[in-house]
Amino acid sequence: MHRASPLLLTLPALLVIGIFMLVPLGYGVAYSFLTASPYGGAQLPFTFEGYQQVLFQRDFDESLYFTTTYLAIIFRSVVLASAAAILCAVLGLPVAWFIACQPAKWRTWLVFVVTLPFWVNSLIRTYCWVLLLRDQGLINLALQKSGLTSGPIGLMYNDGATLLGLVYNFLPFMVLPIYAALERLDPRLIEAAHDLYATRAKVFSRIIIPLALPGLKAGALLVFAPALGYFLVPDLLGGGRNLMIGNLIQIEFTSGRNWPFGAALSVLVTGAVMLVLMIGAMRGKRRKLSDIVGDQL
Repeated sequence: MHRASPLLLTLPALLVIGIFMLVPLGYGVAYSFLTASPYGGAQLPFTFEGYQQVLFQRDFDESLYFTTTYLAIIFRSVVLASAAAILCAVLGLPVAWFIACQPAKWRTWLVFVVTLPFWVNSLIRTYCWVLLLRDQGLINLALQKSGLTSGPIGLMYNDGATLLGLVYNFLPFMVLPIYAALERLDPRLIEAAHDLYATRAKVFSRIIIPLALPGLKAGALLVFAPALGYFLVPDLLGGGRNLMIGNLIQIEFTSGRNWPFGAALSVLVTGAVMLVLMIGAMRGKRRKLSDIVGDQL
């Protein structure tokens, strides 16, 4: 009974992972190898057509030809998700450092303010940016009233608006891990650095950033992974002109009626994110192992 207790303790977590993660993922993998039905959905036989369609299309004579259409969408998704992670890091680090420097009685309230947008539906939050950025929105009206512009400028339906929406939606995912890392910072380290005539820039670059690095890495993964497959922001703020991979998956499961291709894209995105997580975990283990060996030597 004593030996079986650890397994019993982990059994609820294993059941949750199996039911809510492995089973849906297994369905997705199975659908990705099926054949697209002419009337929507999927049917037998099993085939690699869903994965093949990422790189190749069929001509009128059923011959395959190479195409970069979907590769361009995947590349744009990776670039926008990476840019969102970088901008969130640039904005999130000062915010997290500001919260960590406040008295303990104010930190809880400031963290609550950072997480407050999550209490509002993401559709409503994103649509508020539509009201701000559209041609008759508040920003364009303010620019015209102040005489800075003679007419509305195009703030929506481009990659800039999409990037803005991604940063706005996922910035708390960056602030909270960085704050968790900086909260444990010993103020005496900063005092010692100032006693040694270190400038504020030196303290920030040599002490704060290295200590915040684990939070930056965790935040980058927490921002990049959901931003890569997000479809709501590109649909509303991007106008559906420059698709991201999340929009492509949504289209294939709805109007495109090509479930195997949509499932194949989902599997590829999930596999890419899991690969990044595994690489990060392996590097973390190697770093800990090297630190342990260095301490023993």
